[in-house]
Amino acid sequence: MFTPHPNLGDEVNRNIVQSEIEGGVFLEGLPPDTVLQIRTQHHFYTAQLLGEGAALISGHPEFCPHPVQVTIAGSTWGGSMLKLRYIGRGMHLEFHHPAYSTPIVTSAIQEICEPMKSVSNHGTRVGHS
Repeated sequence: MFTPHPNLGDEVNRNIVQSEIEGGVFLEGLPPDTVLQIRTQHHFYTAQLLGEGAALISGHPEFCPHPVQVTIAGSTWGGSMLKLRYIGRGMHLEFHHPAYSTPIVTSAIQEICEPMKSVSNHGTRVGHS
């Protein structure tokens, strides 16, 4: 569990604790070819991980209607602080798209699932106990 850091402000410490409560997934803990389904407030993304932060992502009608290779930076709380290579519920996914000079930041993440590799259509929730 996270212990508040004395050199960080209360809001930053609160956000870090909240991210542990909400749950999420660190990309380093997942093998390449893992597929994540990420539902935000406004869109439903599919991300196939390629390794080292790279992913094929689709799900946004303007930025990625078809799979495009991006680099996932991590998640933010809506500000400039980034939790590196982490996709967290209640946070905003940030990724670098090759056609845009600034990062793409999604609406708040509602759910993260890894589809089952079997014939079942039920997914596995990621990052929740």
